[in-house]
Amino acid sequence: MPLIVDTDWLEKHLDDPDLRLLDATVIMKQGETGVEIESGKGVYDEEHIPGAVFADLMHDFSDQNANLPFMAAPHELFAQKISELGVSDESYVVVYDRGAVVGAPFTASDWASRLWWQLRLEGFDNVAVLAGGLPKWKQEGRPLTNKPGSYPKGSFTSERRPELLATKEDIKAAMNSTSTVMVNCLSPAEFQGKSDVYPRKGHIPGSKNVYFGDVTDTETKGLPDKQRLQEIFEPSGVLDKNKRAITYCGGGIAATWNALALAMLGRYDVAVYDGSMNEWASDESLPMETGE
Repeated sequence: MPLIVDTDWLEKHLDDPDLRLLDATVIMKQGETGVEIESGKGVYDEEHIPGAVFADLMHDFSDQNANLPFMAAPHELFAQKISELGVSDESYVVVYDRGAVVGAPFTASDWASRLWWQLRLEGFDNVAVLAGGLPKWKQEGRPLTNKPGSYPKGSFTSERRPELLATKEDIKAAMNSTSTVMVNCLSPAEFQGKSDVYPRKGHIPGSKNVYFGDVTDTETKGLPDKQRLQEIFEPSGVLDKNKRAITYCGGGIAATWNALALAMLGRYDVAVYDGSMNEWASDESLPMETGE
């Protein structure tokens, strides 16, 4: 199965018995007091692609006992919740969302890629992200419904791949290692320390910056073609398959979009630092760098 599917492909396959279509929308917007985040369940209830079921990344697929939001749910909980949505080992899954941030000028479907990455983390590969998500689907006048989707309960028995999850200890080791490349997926302003979104400004020492918002195609609303992806990522050194690759961002969401892009180039082994800047910048004992 391809990593990205387009709206034409999806509409032709909506009635396939093995398809599981998951709406992974989370609403992130800039409020008066900072970034506001809420579940996409409300907008799913208003309209969604026919047949889709809602995958609640904020609650069902995050570790509710963690100190940080959106940390990957434990394997057993993930397997239970994804089975309840109808996903079995023999299913093929398409995930979509409504975009990264409300009003963003780019089309990276990083909530969808977050669930794509979580499925792969838990050992499941037959999953794709819908290019352009619901905005593109609506723009093209394709069918919508407010009728809740449902699938028969699935049987999800895959096993976790711990190598796709990076921890704070992994990052500490990576800072002093020539065999690991770390990619910061935030904006250049955040990377350079020109914004104060996180508890401390800047980036993890030694990491390279590839902004996830630049890793999109304005026409397809999905990922750029492989040649363009090569041009985007080559300078960071992350395409060297002899080195471990780790992506990070603010909270482990945007990092999964770049992980998806790198998978398009054959790097299926990219680890995501789940705590990202939310964790790293909160720990005063850990070093930070600013500037280029």
